[in-house]
Amino acid sequence: MDGSIVLSTEQRKALLTLLRCGDDVRASRRAHVMLLLADGFSHRQIRAVAYVSFELIGECVQLFRRAGVDGLKTKATARATPAWLHAVVRWLTDKTPADFGYFRSRWSCETLAEVLFWQRGIRLSTETVRRGLHRFGFVWRRPRPVLGRTDPEYATKLARIRGLLQHLPEDETAVFQDEVDVHLNPKIGSCWMRAGQQAEVVTPGNNVKRHLAGSLIWRTGTLVVSAAGTRRNAELFVAHLDDLRRRLRGYRVIHVVCDNAPFHDCRRVRDYLRTWGHRLRLHYLPKYAPETNPIERIWWRLHDTVTRNHRCQRIDELLRNIYDWVDTQRCFFTRTLGQYAKAA
Repeated sequence: MDGSIVLSTEQRKALLTLLRCGDDVRASRRAHVMLLLADGFSHRQIRAVAYVSFELIGECVQLFRRAGVDGLKTKATARATPAWLHAVVRWLTDKTPADFGYFRSRWSCETLAEVLFWQRGIRLSTETVRRGLHRFGFVWRRPRPVLGRTDPEYATKLARIRGLLQHLPEDETAVFQDEVDVHLNPKIGSCWMRAGQQAEVVTPGNNVKRHLAGSLIWRTGTLVVSAAGTRRNAELFVAHLDDLRRRLRGYRVIHVVCDNAPFHDCRRVRDYLRTWGHRLRLHYLPKYAPETNPIERIWWRLHDTVTRNHRCQRIDELLRNIYDWVDTQRCFFTRTLGQYAKAA
């Protein structure tokens, strides 16, 4: 650097301390750059050795000449957000491409760049738009589907269930019930693979489907899963109720909290309850609110752990893995009941 940066002994010691013991990464990098400059390294060599940009090297020189070592500790000032980025954020949150005449259902960086040009006369590359969105905290991810409809009695039904759980007698129990579909063709999930090579999951081809009915016991967090059925109907539900009645025979009354599926309240179920209504009582969750049923998180964990990317060739093998998982993960289920306060 032809002697343009000359350090005194005190300055070199201060830079070494900042490099080795500093709590600000950017200040430590500046100290490293200045030490290299003082040792005669060129900008090009520093860029290759320290993996920094020419812009950062120039910034370090300016800060050092202006305020010495203390200048290198200056926090980076926040860059002003360009006006076009505010416009892009408004379009992303409030509008769709269809509002601007595009036959698209979602925004892309290319579409945003085109709209910016036509609406504001600002010509930007798609990569510039992408960097701007990342700077504003936006990421490209799959959205979560939610039901648009709501139950007008949501609060009333939820309060009723909470009251039931809070005042549950010792000789009675409550369970959260639901059904889950199991497919022989595996659900595809993310996994580790070598860069540039896409991992493969072999599927049997001809899909076979089974349905499981399960209940999460309120006080213990134990999951009860009945035998699989070929159809998701009232027969599957009644068979599970019968299974609950036998497995939980130590309780005088079993309160079954379930969703509003049509086969949960049909003639077949009502006929069954005429005989066993003194032991089993049904309570229905709010409509269009699967988040109020804690067993839904169990099914999510089941798919994430067992059915995604599985390599079973027969449905019996897959079901056996599921039942084995249920038997070994009982202690996990107590953490899914947090939405409903535990009764003392």
